[in-house]
Amino acid sequence: MIENRHTPVLLARTLELLGPALSREGAVMVDATLGLGGHTEAALERFPGLTVVGLDRDTDALAASIARLARFGDRFRPMHTVYDGIEQALASVGIDEVDAVLFDLGVSSMQLDEAERGFAYAQDAPLDMRMDRTTGITAAEVLASYPEEELRRIFYAYGEEKLAPRYARRIVEARAARAIERSTDLNQIIFDATPRSAQRTGHPAKRVYQALRIEVNAELSALEAALPAALDVLAVGGRIVVLAYQSLEDRIVKRELASRVRSTAPAGLPMELPEHAPRFRLLVRGAELASEQERAVNPRAIPVRLRAAERLAAAA
Repeated sequence: MIENRHTPVLLARTLELLGPALSREGAVMVDATLGLGGHTEAALERFPGLTVVGLDRDTDALAASIARLARFGDRFRPMHTVYDGIEQALASVGIDEVDAVLFDLGVSSMQLDEAERGFAYAQDAPLDMRMDRTTGITAAEVLASYPEEELRRIFYAYGEEKLAPRYARRIVEARAARAIERSTDLNQIIFDATPRSAQRTGHPAKRVYQALRIEVNAELSALEAALPAALDVLAVGGRIVVLAYQSLEDRIVKRELASRVRSTAPAGLPMELPEHAPRFRLLVRGAELASEQERAVNPRAIPVRLRAAERLAAAA
């Protein structure tokens, strides 16, 4: 059953933060990373007047969530799109502002649990890693076609991997002999290239897999476009919650929210004019972590960083 294999991260806290917006009459929420629909299901159950527009690029996850949430009828509106298409998705159903937005970033439970998707280094599988398997380049194609300096760049930039030059060089050497098409092939190359001292600090391929996944799915550029769009469609009093699972994502979220809660008044003004007042306020201090209890029950909550904000006023 879907419910048994997917425990939404920080579910209670997410609904608590979004609750004042979700309880408004005729409220609309965008679940920008629908996945298997766990957060959306809980929100629709708790707030009977709520409608959710659910976005996901993964057609398999979308089909599963449609089946799971069918009982809510037209209160649930699924859409096949990357989350940077939020404005177009809402426009297509005649919605110009919403009361809440949720981003649960990173790889989904379905993508991790299904070995053939190639996201998990711990399972032998083809190196695909596309969240939307109907389009785009696979991880195997990246490994086969990118020059050494480009592989080095993405391992540094998206994996924060200190051994990026060594790994990039070994991959280029290995692919000259035969194609790198499966996770076991890549794992062996990375393991052989890793100094013994570094092999004691977790699986040596972890950061390489993260970098490949981000590159294949253009995750960071999509997030950089999606966050401003999501904040712009929030109604006054609307709220946003973002769950990030690695520092690169969280850095983008922190930067965007910080820019929205600052005054735009020029330095030296004796008083702040209304048009310069912040349009948003932060709902949590810094980034919240999951409790020790939740981490013990749901290991996927271990790296999560939650940030949230509320819209105070319309755009100037």
